[in-house]
Amino acid sequence: MSDKLFKPGQKAPKSGQYEITGPRGGGTGVERTVTRNEPLPPPEQKGQRYRLVDPTQHRRKP
Repeated sequence: MSDKLFKPGQKAPKSGQYEITGPRGGGTGVERTVTRNEPLPPPEQKGQRYRLVDPTQHRRKP
């Protein structure tokens, strides 16, 4: 789990589950699935941000 917070509209650095955090950084329990380089969606309330909690695991084919 990452401690870095991302702003709504910012491009996601990695694909995965992003949790919406409150204005002071506490978790809300609400997650959004976002693909790498796609903008993070608008949050439910003003001042909320996103934290990557479950990055997508990619397997490379041999």
